[in-house]
Amino acid sequence: MKVTLAKSAGFCFGVKRAVDMVYEQVHQQDEPIYTYGPIIHNEEVVAELAQKGVQVIPEGSDLSQYEAGTVIIRSHGISRKEQEDLEHAGFHVVDATCPFVRKIHRYVEKYSQEGYFILIVGSSQHPEVQGIVGWIDGDRYGVISSKEELDALSLEHEKICIVSQTTFNYNKFQELVEIIRKKGYDILVLNTICNATEERQTEAAAIAGQVDAMIVIGGKHSSNTQKLFEICRKECEDTYYIQTKDDFDLSVLQSISNVGITAGASTPNKIIEEVQKYVRNEF
Repeated sequence: MKVTLAKSAGFCFGVKRAVDMVYEQVHQQDEPIYTYGPIIHNEEVVAELAQKGVQVIPEGSDLSQYEAGTVIIRSHGISRKEQEDLEHAGFHVVDATCPFVRKIHRYVEKYSQEGYFILIVGSSQHPEVQGIVGWIDGDRYGVISSKEELDALSLEHEKICIVSQTTFNYNKFQELVEIIRKKGYDILVLNTICNATEERQTEAAAIAGQVDAMIVIGGKHSSNTQKLFEICRKECEDTYYIQTKDDFDLSVLQSISNVGITAGASTPNKIIEEVQKYVRNEF
């Protein structure tokens, strides 16, 4: 069997940076170490860090119930208020927010102060988007992920600044921007989709279009992995979404001769290698 592994599979720059920052604190600090929310959307990584004593403070928690120590802000970022609350509670705050996400925080803060309506293209339930919202001055903003959600917004006479969740589907973002542009609004478009995301999605689509089956590896709560799955599924009907090799039933590949593998930005190389070896060794 031929197995094609995407070159872009695995940790992106922002995720690797965040995880490395946690391990750096583990080696340096004797005080309690926390992450505010899961550092990345991968249960295997979070469990491994927990074994090293790193605790997760769930978003919105009563901070007084935790012993003061070092808290690392997750790669997805958090709101300005959450960051201030952590500092006021006496925690030593280490900011592991992805620099590309931090740039969006600066954009929405600046342009909301200049009177723009901020339109975020992304999932309203995703922590990255919730963090971005928390840097907007005022309440003039909207979050959309589809044409239907766009149609439900009232944007008459608005000066609009459009940004995107870093892991949003690039083609969908462009489609939504074009719809808004055709309506004649005064818009400022800031394509804040990470280059690594675009490259990963493009490569995944290309591989999926050339294989008989596609395996997409990533955490079940990972937005960018879900997007990869959707993209691959359009190109290859036999596409499978797994977290580890234990989630995969090899029998589905019995009559397959060409398999592609990609992985989300929060997937460790160890897991990718295990899946690749698992598939190769069985056939």
